[in-house]
Amino acid sequence: MKSSFIPLLFILLLVSCGSAREQNTPRTTGSCDLSGDWLIPRANVFDGGPGCDGIPALTNPEMVPITEIGFLDDDALVLVVDNGPGQANIYAHNLLDWHEIINDEADGQALAIVYCPLTGTGIGWDRRVNGSTTTFGVSGVLYNTNIVPYDRATSSNWSQQRMQCVNGERAGERPVSTNLLELRWRDAKALYPNARVTSENTGINRNYQSYPYGDYRTNDGNLIFPIENDDNRLPRKERVFGVMGVEVAKAYRFGSFDATGWSLITDSFDGRELVLVGSQNPEAITVFDRTLEDGTLLEFTLENTTGTNVLRDQEGNVWDLLGRAVSGPRVGEKLRAPDAMIGYWFSWGAFYPGLEIY
Repeated sequence: MKSSFIPLLFILLLVSCGSAREQNTPRTTGSCDLSGDWLIPRANVFDGGPGCDGIPALTNPEMVPITEIGFLDDDALVLVVDNGPGQANIYAHNLLDWHEIINDEADGQALAIVYCPLTGTGIGWDRRVNGSTTTFGVSGVLYNTNIVPYDRATSSNWSQQRMQCVNGERAGERPVSTNLLELRWRDAKALYPNARVTSENTGINRNYQSYPYGDYRTNDGNLIFPIENDDNRLPRKERVFGVMGVEVAKAYRFGSFDATGWSLITDSFDGRELVLVGSQNPEAITVFDRTLEDGTLLEFTLENTTGTNVLRDQEGNVWDLLGRAVSGPRVGEKLRAPDAMIGYWFSWGAFYPGLEIY
């Protein structure tokens, strides 16, 4: 473990992010509770500094048309979520760097966009917990330098990259994830011109054009908190797509896909038959199960190397980048997907020691 510690700077930085009680939708129920048994080593759960809700999660943020967004550079990263046929919601890293969680709804689903700026990992979680809809907040603690959200229904603590509740009433349970597509802003605008995007009008005073962590994204030696395993097979801050099973993961690099335009990888992992769609330009990777709920195993070919309608199967269905059938006998259906997200390489090695690299 070769972590570089600057805890005082980090604490001051995060405390400057303010309190969840400033504006936006206030916390409704539940609070942080770090007591009781943990499924991870409690000694390795570190206090990030700002405390419970010190980093203010957003709830039901203002969403505006793409044409009204002026605070994002073309290289900015965003997360794209399906919001019904031909529709998408976009959540910018620029906001998530300061808020880490956005509680929202998309395609009729109560969704939490959970993002950790220190591991570069963003994923969507179903907000229905124990039969009721809740919101997630930022607990203020980290494990393997990764966010530990808490749900406000039970005050249970969940490890994002471990994909498990690790403390509290729901300990041992796994969140239900929603397929997201991470893109550069220039590509999101081109692929999803009708999308609605999180506005910078959050009701909380932040400079969303600035990145709050200095050179952290590019400085391989800068790990603010310790990690349990430091895997040096790849550069620490290389962005890698990870597919997660139960206690196992597999990593896919952008370099495994074509330099320009979409290409496919068919692979097997953790007992699942998968198809991955990816490209170096646009810089994106996504994954779907090839086996449908009715047991049908789909054989995919590339429908287009550009645009959003990328997959064709042997039944004549065409599927888009968010896994929705846009034509064919299964039009309107959605492909299942394993838990997956992009993150810095060091975080994959920390959570899944020795994981296979495709």
